[in-house]
Amino acid sequence: MLQAFRIDHLCQQRPAAISGGERQRVALARALVTDPCVLLLDEPLAALDAATKSKILDDLRRWNQAHGIPILYVTHSREEVLALGERVLVMEQGRIIAQGTPHEVLRAPLQEAVAQLAGFENIFDASVESVHEDRGTMICRLLSGEQGSPVLLETPLIRAEGASPLRVGIRAGDIMLAITKPVGLSARNVIAGRVVSLERRDLIISARVDCGVEMEVYLTLAARDALHLEAGREVWLVIKTHSCHLMQK
Repeated sequence: MLQAFRIDHLCQQRPAAISGGERQRVALARALVTDPCVLLLDEPLAALDAATKSKILDDLRRWNQAHGIPILYVTHSREEVLALGERVLVMEQGRIIAQGTPHEVLRAPLQEAVAQLAGFENIFDASVESVHEDRGTMICRLLSGEQGSPVLLETPLIRAEGASPLRVGIRAGDIMLAITKPVGLSARNVIAGRVVSLERRDLIISARVDCGVEMEVYLTLAARDALHLEAGREVWLVIKTHSCHLMQK
């Protein structure tokens, strides 16, 4: 057991002398050494850094594959769901709102809570402006709730009544930025905006861009430097039609 969770070197250590990741490994080993019928884990890795979390997930997955102990694992992390999950239940206010395999649940979420778990950082209220059945798309107006300029997006066509309320979800990593208006693209949505803020998150930059609504965009450190991005810089957002995921409100 100690070797399985890579903690055999901690045998003589006091609890106060080991790291948070080592404590989590020790706690898992202590729970599993009793040979439980079911293992319940409630946000076990929430306070750990990404590298430590990844190693513990590998250990836990390997143990589960070898011993076949059912695990009920509570988490808000998409990465943990994809790493461990075979069946997923998404609960909101005590009700199950989605269930299935991780791919089934996260690929095309129908509710905002599931979309957030699936990694859609940008979710907006929207209404249908026009429908273009000949090209399988429609134009949606994003609703900012403020007096911003109207934002129109070309999205995949779904069956919805005119002006019916929808939500549009867009992953931050699916939006590209340009500092001059691009032409000759297959992407249907090219929207003018202004950088509000830039925040470094490990090896990526989270940019908030005001284009009538505020969108979060992920880009690399190299892209930030190449585009000379800073707060106040005028940019263009480039969004493919099929990067816009539609949900009924």
